[in-house]
This record gives sequence, C-alpha cells and structure tokens, in this order.
Amino acid sequence: MEAGTGTGKTITSLCGTLPCAMESGCKVVYLTRTKSQQKQIVRECAAIKADVLCVAIQGRSSVSCPLMRDDPELSSGTPEEISKLCSEYKKRDSNGCRHCSFFDNVETADLDRWESVIRTEHLGPEEFADRCEAEGVCPYELQKLLLPKADVICAPYPFVFIPQILDHFVQWTGTPLSRTVLVVDEAHNLPDYLRDVQTAELGMRSLARADKEAREYGDPDMHEDIKLTDVIAVVEEIIRYAGKEYLMDDDGLLPPYFLEDELMTRLGVSSIAIRRICKAMEDFGSMVEEKRKARRKLPRTYVGHLAAFLNFWSMADELTYVQLIVGEEGNHKLQTYCMDPSGAAGPLRDCRSAVLMSGTLAPLDEYARELGVEDPAKLMMTSQFPVGNLLKLYCDKVTMKYDERFLEENYRMLMDGVVGTVNAVRVNTAVFFPSYQMMDRMIADGLEERLSREIFYERRGMQQAELMDAFERFRMSEGGVLFCVTGGRISEGLDFPDKTLELAVLIGIPFPKPTAKARAMQRYYDHMTGDGTLYTVYIPASRKMRQAMGRLIRSETDRGVAAIFDKRVHVLPDVDAEACDDIPAAVRAFFSGRIGMFRATTWARGTCLS
Repeated sequence: MEAGTGTGKTITSLCGTLPCAMESGCKVVYLTRTKSQQKQIVRECAAIKADVLCVAIQGRSSVSCPLMRDDPELSSGTPEEISKLCSEYKKRDSNGCRHCSFFDNVETADLDRWESVIRTEHLGPEEFADRCEAEGVCPYELQKLLLPKADVICAPYPFVFIPQILDHFVQWTGTPLSRTVLVVDEAHNLPDYLRDVQTAELGMRSLARADKEAREYGDPDMHEDIKLTDVIAVVEEIIRYAGKEYLMDDDGLLPPYFLEDELMTRLGVSSIAIRRICKAMEDFGSMVEEKRKARRKLPRTYVGHLAAFLNFWSMADELTYVQLIVGEEGNHKLQTYCMDPSGAAGPLRDCRSAVLMSGTLAPLDEYARELGVEDPAKLMMTSQFPVGNLLKLYCDKVTMKYDERFLEENYRMLMDGVVGTVNAVRVNTAVFFPSYQMMDRMIADGLEERLSREIFYERRGMQQAELMDAFERFRMSEGGVLFCVTGGRISEGLDFPDKTLELAVLIGIPFPKPTAKARAMQRYYDHMTGDGTLYTVYIPASRKMRQAMGRLIRSETDRGVAAIFDKRVHVLPDVDAEACDDIPAAVRAFFSGRIGMFRATTWARGTCLS
C-alpha cells in the first residue's frame, strides 16, 4: 500500500488488522525502523481501544540493560554479544546467587499487574524501561514474558527478518508465523535492509584485532605447522593484494573463487585443509568467548568472526552474490554482497498475512517482484490534501550528470539557481545534496557566504544525539537553512510539521554511482527482469527524491515548494515535477499567493512553466 505522508497509514493499518487478528487468535506484529515510530504505535493502540495490549520491544543493548549501561567497555557490544553475556549473568553461582538482581526480580514479578499498567498507561519503550529499572526489574526479560499476552507487538525489523532472532521471537510470543499478521512500516527500506542482512564483510582492522587475540590466547597450530597468526597474515596479504589489483575508486569486482584460490596458493594447502583450518578457528573463537564470559567481559572473538566470514564467502551463491574489495586506504575490506532481497523475505510468505506500506513504494508491481511476493493485493492512495499545497518544479537548464556537473556554465547556473531560490523567500529551507562530497564542494566554492541565513548541517558520521540537536535547532529557527543529503537520515522518517519546513531544494538526482557493485546489480536485474536500469537506477532514485519532498507536506494545512535542479528528472517514475525557467520567481509567487497569476502570465509568454 502506498499512501502519502501524514495520511494516517499507522492508524488505518491497525484498525484494519486488529479485529480480524483478535477474532482468529492471531497477533499483529508491527515492524518499525526507529524508536520514535514505536511510540506512535503505542499511542494509536491506546486511541483504538482502551484494553488493547501493545507491547513494544527493542533489541538487546547495553543502553537498555541497567546492569551494563554504565560499563564503557560494554557500550560497543552487539545484540548477540550482549545476549551471550546476559546468559552468563543469569547463571547461579555455587551459593545459588545470580550476578544480576534485575533478572532475579523478574521471576517474582506480578505479570498481571504489569499487564494492567501497560493496558492503562500505554507506556512507550523508554517509559517502560524507566519504570522497570525503578522497581529493580529487567525490562527486556519482562517484555519477553508479556509478549504472549499482547494483541499488538511492536518490534524492530531484525526480530522477524533475521532467522536466529525470529526463532527466539516465535518461542517468546508462543505464536507461529502462520498465525501472525505482519505490518511493515516505511517498507520502501525493506529491500535494501534485506540485502544488508544477507551481506558479510571482513576488514583490515578486524584482522589486526584477530592477530592480537590469537597472540593473547597462545597462537595455536591450525593445520600441521601453520599457526593461527600465519593464517591471519595471509588473509591480510590477500586483502592488500586485492586492493592494489582490483580496487577502482569505491570498489572492485573480484574474480570467481579469488579468495579460495589465494588461500590455497599462499598457504600451500588443499581446499579440504582450508575447511579444517576454518573449523579450528571456529573452535578457537568459541574458547575465547567462554573465557571472556567467565570474566564478565563481552564474548567477542575476532578470530571467530574471521572463520564465520570465510565460511559465508565460500557458500555464497555466485548467481545472487557479488564478491568485492571495498573501503578506504588502510581499511580495505572483502565483501560478499547479496543482490537479491527475496531470499530473506520468507517471513512475508510464511505469515498469515502482511501489510507493507510507505509513502514511496511505487511502482508496486516491481516492488512486489523484488521481494518475491506473488500476486499481492495492491492499493495506491492519492493524497487527500489540497493539490495546490505542494508545488514541484525543476530546472531543465542544468544537470548533475557526472561528466557535466562541473562544466563552467552548468556549474555557474546551478550555484546561481540554488542561491536565488533559497534567498527568494525567508522560510525554513532544506537543501538536499546528492552526496556529502557535493555538499563539501559547493560549500568550498562559497555557497554559505551567498546565503544570508543561519545554516545547520547533517554531516557524515554524525552521532544520533548531535544530528537530533541540529535538527531541533533548525525546526525552531525562523528562516533557517538545513544542508543535508538525499537518502540520508534527515530525508527519511523525520517530521517537519507546519512551518518548520516550507522549501526543499534538491540538487541533482541521487542516481547510484557507477561502481562495480552497481554494475553487477544492474546485470543481475537485467537477467531477472529484463530491465536492470529500472530496478537499480530509476526506481531507487525516484523513491529517495519522493521521500525528501515528502518532508514538506505532513497535514492538510502544510504548504511548500520542492525545487529540483537537474533536467534529468523527467526520466524518473512518479516524481511529476514541472519545468520552470525562473524558479526563484515562482517560489516568491507561491508564497505570496500569486502562483495562479504567475502561471497565467508566464504561460502566455511561454517562458516558464511547461
């Protein structure tokens, strides 16, 4: 289902699925990407019916554990590592005592009382965790015990789409997938998410830590006279060689059986010996995990990660995986990347039913085909907001095509157009760049100095707290300008109600860079669908553009202008922008209420809107 931003997809999907699910003994599992979305689900369930039990569960982390939160060493722990360490904390010692009193208290917790608290107070995940900690109870373990009682379970994507976690999740809920109704929010993200969960990589930094780990635990023989550090050193040599011979700009395609052949040649062993070495490294990694757990340390093993990666690499299907060398100088990585998301989309086919929804799913036939979903019901909802509230324009005189963007006349017109549009009216404005590199280039060429406004930034690698601080300061500003990236965190999932964003300037089309991975993806979809360019270039770019423009209109009273600077926009499906020769003048006319007169005048002259 595609329906525009702010049209009520959340409440509608819950009202549509809950009665059927409850009548047939099923559960609704609502999958989200962010914590803020989970809060909304809890609020909507409260509005539907007072006694609907909605339990919002989050993945394990040191932040959500009262016992681990203040330990700086544990802050980097993965959910899997935290889970393994947690199991150690829950064990009883020789005196019958546990290291974790929070888990002890779960065993004696009054579940009926906690169920009543959630039903009546509709606690979000953070509020629930705070209440549990105040009463000395582990929030994660208590949530697990409440899942069988829930009518709606709100959970992150991994609970359903990562098989190992799904197995546990089904046990906790007491409900098989066949009696589960899945609701997937922001589902335009799902294909890329499913590709990522089926992808593995190994970098030089991880190998350096594996070498340190091997020496710390005795550097045992892996095969005949080959030490563990010898194996690690050879893998490092192979990665350096791959970076030197195959890396071009961002990545490089590796030949078939590259890693296997290099390992056998450099170690002087057979393929059977390589498998035995991997098994020996797995056993070593398990030993390290156990020793670290016994010392109440994160059960992290870099040698175990190396073994898992080598096994994964050797088993990857050459039809659906592409094997690459990626990364920057000093931390090159081997990557085996999954091009087909449908392999991890099995839960969509195994559940009772599923609702996948977003403001930017179209074209729906191609979306369903990408996920391997056969013959779905499809619904496209047009916006119920007044059409005139959003004006979408594009400049057909400039291009951000890679080999033309910095041509003198094109780049001058681009800079002048962006500056003129931003300065045309004093409203909160977001400038969406196609990449951080382009943002930095235009800043270096004086873009900031030409804008007479306060500027806020989304920077590469910003911590979430820092990003949200910049975001909130921009929303509170009067006529501020936010520099961000199309397809970045600002352009998806964050709300700009009322006048907190009224003008969006989109520089270029976020087409993927022509990397080895992108070319492999295009060839794969050429083979699978006959039109790889549509699936890997046009549709992803269109969705990113529409997500960015969707920040403008969140309610029936919101108004805004999206100005796109790239003449290639006409090739994108579903963007529907109008060509304009004088975008700053059109922006001024829109916000002064004279857009109708402006259109009539310019059309008569034949110089502006087409």
